[in-house]
Amino acid sequence: MKLILPLLLALVISCSEHTLSIEESNHYITSSIKTRQAENLKKFGDEWEKRTLTNGDFTMKFDYSTHGEEPVDGRALYISMHGGGGTTPEMNDGQWDNQKKLYTPKEGVYFVPRSPTNTWNMWHQSYMDGFIEKIIELAVLKENVNPNKVYIMGYSAGGDGTYQLAPRLADLWAAAAMSAGHPGDAQIENLRNLPFALYMGGLDSPYNRNGLAREFSDKLDSLAKEESKSYIHDVQIYEENGHWMKHKDTISMTWMPQFERNPIPTKVVWVQDDVIRDQFYWLEATKDGKTQNSKIVASYNTEEREIHIEECTSPSVIIGLNDRMIDLDKPIQVFFQGKEIYNDLIPRTLASIDSDIKSMRDKDLVFPAKLLIKKSGNNYNCQVYSLSE
Repeated sequence: MKLILPLLLALVISCSEHTLSIEESNHYITSSIKTRQAENLKKFGDEWEKRTLTNGDFTMKFDYSTHGEEPVDGRALYISMHGGGGTTPEMNDGQWDNQKKLYTPKEGVYFVPRSPTNTWNMWHQSYMDGFIEKIIELAVLKENVNPNKVYIMGYSAGGDGTYQLAPRLADLWAAAAMSAGHPGDAQIENLRNLPFALYMGGLDSPYNRNGLAREFSDKLDSLAKEESKSYIHDVQIYEENGHWMKHKDTISMTWMPQFERNPIPTKVVWVQDDVIRDQFYWLEATKDGKTQNSKIVASYNTEEREIHIEECTSPSVIIGLNDRMIDLDKPIQVFFQGKEIYNDLIPRTLASIDSDIKSMRDKDLVFPAKLLIKKSGNNYNCQVYSLSE
């Protein structure tokens, strides 16, 4: 089969919509990711050695340290964001130096970036998404990091960033830990499948950080009660402490490693942030669906081979599927708010794979088959997605 597969792929490469077998699909995903990684290593590998990353006009210095014995399935990665914010470069440099020694994982790569800017919202501006993708890609290549064991954390302004980046990029993280930050307009519903820790001093009253932490905790409690095994969280309010918790929040380094990312959760809640994303787990935004606060709630059932769209405020959305989710060699039913809108096979195609590979997605977030759910009048219909749509 190893000899035959490249020949088969060569025959179909000219037709991006050609239906692939599961063997062809898996082979193409593996080879395509290897090609992309080799290209990125050649283009950006020296940035890792120089400990300075670039993203457009922005530059991010970083430091990292490696801890513990490397596991068979690859290392963990902890991205730890410093405090400071809208202050002088010298003050932020000092906060960066402090962050380097603030936490120590039992195992893993402890990665501490220096914010590219010196603004209050330095960690959750749009440029951060591209930096995060590059950090993970290079950490996998350079340090043998397992993409299912990547964690995000931060203190003070870094906590602000954790509040924002954890839900916005929830499909990239295994868990998140926020310390002494402000939530702003964080989209809490996106945390359905992401274990989230919140640590706060009870006397940390500036900007109402302590009060908002309690409100965020109550919301997580409420969401978790609605569905079992969702919205996993750990909240610790240290009533005797102010903004500085005297290292009590370092319990995050034993809490987070309990969890690994599930890249294909059976149910996803996606609310778009002010920084619009193209993809979230196995959902993908269309051109007309990229609007702030648009919401999609979708689920799938492996045994019944069903997809359910429970809520959609967007005019359209793309559903990505792979064979770990549903057997793609059998017909699949799609329901929109209980009404069947599709019942047929969904082909695996090169075009679907290529679009995810180009989006810097790791192998667990590549979906060979895609459906387009689109509003037509007062109803929604469903069809196999073509990149020419």
